[in-house]
Amino acid sequence: MKYYLLFIGFLLLYVPDNAIIAQVSGCNDPLATNFNPSATQNNGTCLYSEAFISPSSSEILTEYLNETSGLIFWNQKIWTHNDDTDIKIYSFKPNAVTDIKSYPLTGTVNNDWEEISQDFKYLYVGDFGNNKNGNRTDLKILRIEKNSLMVNNPKIDTISFRYSLQNNINGTGANNTDFDCEAFIVSNDSIYLFTKEWVSKKTSIYVLPKTPGKFIANFRDRYDIGGLITGATYHETKRIVVLTGYSSLLQPFLILLYDYKDYNFFSGNKRKVLINAPFHQVEGICSETELKYFISNESRTQSGFTIPQKLHSLDLKDFLGNYVNTQTASIPRITVKNVSIYPNTANTSITINSPKEMAGKEFIILDIFGREILKGQLKPENTLLDITEFDPGFYIVCINGNIFKRLIVN
Repeated sequence: MKYYLLFIGFLLLYVPDNAIIAQVSGCNDPLATNFNPSATQNNGTCLYSEAFISPSSSEILTEYLNETSGLIFWNQKIWTHNDDTDIKIYSFKPNAVTDIKSYPLTGTVNNDWEEISQDFKYLYVGDFGNNKNGNRTDLKILRIEKNSLMVNNPKIDTISFRYSLQNNINGTGANNTDFDCEAFIVSNDSIYLFTKEWVSKKTSIYVLPKTPGKFIANFRDRYDIGGLITGATYHETKRIVVLTGYSSLLQPFLILLYDYKDYNFFSGNKRKVLINAPFHQVEGICSETELKYFISNESRTQSGFTIPQKLHSLDLKDFLGNYVNTQTASIPRITVKNVSIYPNTANTSITINSPKEMAGKEFIILDIFGREILKGQLKPENTLLDITEFDPGFYIVCINGNIFKRLIVN
């Protein structure tokens, strides 16, 4: 958030001190039916016509993943898990869904794993499915150190919680509670839960720290989405959250949340997009970029008819392309004199070359989500940085508080 505000601050440098800017509040999304071209501030009132999207591809997953529940995209692979008993995490490349590797989370128990999320250092697995009777008192999120997982010696700790609004823990019966959850995202400093509300067909946001311990997940906001939320993915710097779920008739959908204020995810644009894959029980969602997404559905048999577990790819450029391009264009290039980075496409190390007088100035490297990956002080002339632990992708290098250059790691 600090660096997003920094972007806005840079924009203000281009406005004369004596300029008077009239702020107009309203719907500023050209895709909305009530678009106001004069609006300069989004007030979250945008309305949209009914929309559908078809998967650009669909692949049947191995039978090992018949109850695939959560998805993330990490190290150019999709990672997933099952929601019952199985204590393994699985990975595969999007173009090779049958070439699967498994990573057991030794010492854990899968009571009801429903979602997976990540930050730079950790994976987070939500053992918080609560639809059987609505009265679990052992809701938790497992935090797994990524490096330890890759050497098959996972270091795991636990974030336990209860909902601030759940004062009654009497059993409700199956699929009859508003305190179930299958979706969450991880920000710079917090975890945000999106509940699966069987009774109200709404979703509530609860927030808790992302550090080990026992916490009360505090209620933040609620929105009527007319269905059951089962997955979430997040682009922090772009201010985009995409939720997935399905209706009581198993009509899958996406909820696009974007251009919101701070971490108030329901304060901006809220658009529902139906997925042309009826009767698919969609459970997980992840994204390779701000416009390319993957969703998965678990196997389901009903009335003698079986829909197998699948991975689907979705291109959201028709829905989010204009917003993403506008956000990218709004970040100006800042020149830091006599500073260079080489090589700019690297995989093991980079060198920041800077004048002697800049020694001691701060550098920060951010990932595409705006998360701080590496921080330090410049040395005289050459600062050598080890990036062997960086995931492949794009990064932003900040020098002395300025957005300096994009770095590519391969």
